[in-house]
Amino acid sequence: MAGNELTFSDNEFIVSKTDLQGRIIYGNDLFIKISGYTEEELLDRPHKILRHPDMPALIFTLLWERIRKGEEIFAYVKNKTKQGDFYWVFAHVTASLDNSGQIIGFHSVRRHPTNEALSVIKPLYADLLRAEKSGGVDASRAHLQSILNQKGVGYDEFILSL
Repeated sequence: MAGNELTFSDNEFIVSKTDLQGRIIYGNDLFIKISGYTEEELLDRPHKILRHPDMPALIFTLLWERIRKGEEIFAYVKNKTKQGDFYWVFAHVTASLDNSGQIIGFHSVRRHPTNEALSVIKPLYADLLRAEKSGGVDASRAHLQSILNQKGVGYDEFILSL
C-alpha cells in the first residue's frame, strides 16, 4: 500500500552525489534501499525523481541558488519512493570540488529529522505550497522571508534552530 511513511535510524545517513545537472552518480546502500529503486534505475537519473509533490519548489530554488555558488545549505526535505511511499530527511548539501576548486558536482548527507523540527516544517511547507499555487515561487519566497523577518533570523539560523 503506497503512501506510508518510511523511517531510518538516527545513527544512519543517506548519502548521494550528483553531477552538475543534478543527475545521480552515487548513492549509498541506504539511499538505494529507502528509495525503492535499484542502483541501475537511480544512476544517471535526475535526483528530482524523488521529489514529493508536498515539497515547495522554493526549497529547491534556494538549494540550487546556494550550491551553484559553492555554498552549503541545510534543508528539510520530503522525498517519495518508487512505490509512492515517503520519507523525511534533514539534508546537508554541498558542492564537490576538483583540485583546482572548480565545482564538479554536489554531495548530500541526510539524517533523520526530529519530530520537533517536523512539527514546525510540515505546516510551514504547507503554507509555502499554498503561496506557490496562488503566486508562484516569488510569493512563496516573500512568505518565507516575512516569517524570518518576524522571527528576526535568517534562513540558516531558523533551520539550524529546529
